[in-house]
Amino acid sequence: LEEIPRPIQDSGNILKQGYLEKRSREPSFFSSEWHKRWCVLTQRNFLYYASEKSKQPKGSFPIERYQARLDSQLRKDSRKKCCFQLLCPGKRSYEFTAPSPAEAQDWVEQIQFLLRDLSSLTIPCEEDEEEEEEEEEGEELSKDRDSSDSMNNSQNSALNLEEPEPHGDDIYEVLPGELPNSQ
Repeated sequence: LEEIPRPIQDSGNILKQGYLEKRSREPSFFSSEWHKRWCVLTQRNFLYYASEKSKQPKGSFPIERYQARLDSQLRKDSRKKCCFQLLCPGKRSYEFTAPSPAEAQDWVEQIQFLLRDLSSLTIPCEEDEEEEEEEEEGEELSKDRDSSDSMNNSQNSALNLEEPEPHGDDIYEVLPGELPNSQ
C-alpha cells in the first residue's frame, strides 16, 4: 500500500483532503479562472497547495466562523452541481469545484460538522454565565416549591406551608402565639 503524502506538519489533525478546483480571486486573461489545488481541512484551518507533494501552502485561513454551502450558480458548465462556497462576513469568500456532486456535498458536510464542533467549544463570557446561574437558581426554587407541596406538614421545615404568602403591602410575618397589633 502506498502511503498518502501529508504535506503539512499537523497531519494528525487532517479531517479531509483531496483535489478541488479553486476559483482565482483575480482571473487574468492568460490563465484559467479555476485552478486545481490539493485542499486540506484540519481541525482549525483550511489550506490549499499547488499539488499534494507541495511543502508550502499557496494559501490558508482559519475555518472558524466560516459557513459552507453548495452553490450551483458558481459555474455555468456541466460541473455546476459540484460547486460550493466558504463564506464569512467581513472576510474573503472562497469558491471550489469538487470532482463530483457527492464529493462537494461531503466537503460541505465535513466543514459544517467541524464548525458546529468548534462553536460548542466556545466558553461563554461572564455575563452569559451569570444569566445561566440566575436561570438555574430560579429553576431550583420552583422545584423546591413544587416538592414542598408534597412534604409532610408534621416535618420540621424552614418553610411555613400552612400560611399563605403575603400579598400587597403586608411584608411582616405573624408568628404563631403572637396576636396582630390591635391598636
